[in-house]
Amino acid sequence: MSSDRLFVYGTLMRGFDHPMARLLAGHAEFLCEATCRGRLVLVKHYPGLLLSDAPTDIVHGELFRLRVAGELLRELDMYEACGEGFPEPTEYLRQLVDVARADGAPEKAWTYVYNWPVTGLPRIESGRFLER
Repeated sequence: MSSDRLFVYGTLMRGFDHPMARLLAGHAEFLCEATCRGRLVLVKHYPGLLLSDAPTDIVHGELFRLRVAGELLRELDMYEACGEGFPEPTEYLRQLVDVARADGAPEKAWTYVYNWPVTGLPRIESGRFLER
């Protein structure tokens, strides 16, 4: 299964003055705020998403529709240093996850899931990177 949707929860969100956030904003349409089941940890100056089945574990982010999904996902994979050509285990894995739109409607969207050990990393309790 594939999708032209991308759920972002960190430095790729709107308002970040970062080259990759600007690339996303220029090549994707912001759809709405959204959530997914998971927990956020603060890795360094950026967050990592850990998927969870617990109903109380909610990560807040933004949902985008990618105009040219294949090309943009390849660029973002390079930025996140995951996929072909990167040594395993990569820091992030791109995965298709269930997200809930702001109105509660379900969607499938790509997101980047943190893939390295999290021992000692502080949890972002609010699930919102901007409120850490």
